Amino acid sequence: MSRGQVLAVRAAIVLAVLVAWEAAARALDPLLYVPPSRVGPALVRLLALRSYPALPAHLWLTVREILVAYALAVSAGVATGFVLGLRPALGRVYAPLLGALYAVPSVVWYPSLMLLFGLDAASKIAFGFLLGFFPIVLAVLAGIRQVPPHLVTVGRAFGASRLALFARVMLPSMLATLMAGLRTGLALSVVGVIVGEVLGAKAGLGYLITYAYGLLRTADYVALVLLTLALVLAIDGAALLVARRGPPPPFRTPPRDGAGGAGARTVAPPATKVGA
Repeated sequence: MSRGQVLAVRAAIVLAVLVAWEAAARALDPLLYVPPSRVGPALVRLLALRSYPALPAHLWLTVREILVAYALAVSAGVATGFVLGLRPALGRVYAPLLGALYAVPSVVWYPSLMLLFGLDAASKIAFGFLLGFFPIVLAVLAGIRQVPPHLVTVGRAFGASRLALFARVMLPSMLATLMAGLRTGLALSVVGVIVGEVLGAKAGLGYLITYAYGLLRTADYVALVLLTLALVLAIDGAALLVARRGPPPPFRTPPRDGAGGAGARTVAPPATKVGA
């Protein structure tokens, strides 16, 4: 299928969903089931700051919490994976524990975080960090294991430090696995922050969603959900653009003496006589 046909099919699917949604909502309780014809005006009032004048402050708070949580998750996850990956003894001890903690349902951690950090932004940042940390560190560990051993041996033979070995040898080889882990960590950090705001917060997009739902302002609730969806898609799109950038330069070995550079010599082939 051509790109135009794909876009046409997508538009037809969206239109069919909207028509079915409108028909179903009109046949049910209008207080609980809002049709798209009411969501559109609610979204316009939301973006015009008529229904929620403090929306920019709530939106910026959520974005700031996501950025801080993800930055902490990336720095801690990459550093932890780097240490555990380059020290096999520590990796064999702690990697199964990290996998077991990652398998625990994430929601069970949030009540403890609220007790420790309260209802302010710190608990949302901690929850987003906790959800984003595990996929990143596990991706780093998996990426280090798939690096060809002979590349590591060559890097060590040329005197590369552990940090240089990771940045110039391992990182280019594990880039695809690492980027997948970073994108997963970003998605889970966003989920952690917004879910934390929904479960208990004083401000943020999740707080506005809970506020609208509690007052049965269903049209505003759906409009806020659509705004949150747009935020998530924008963040994921930015991450995808970063992931499509070229990999860092690969590890290059220095030339041997006489094999290149100023000291290299070029040997000319022997001349042949015409007609010999």
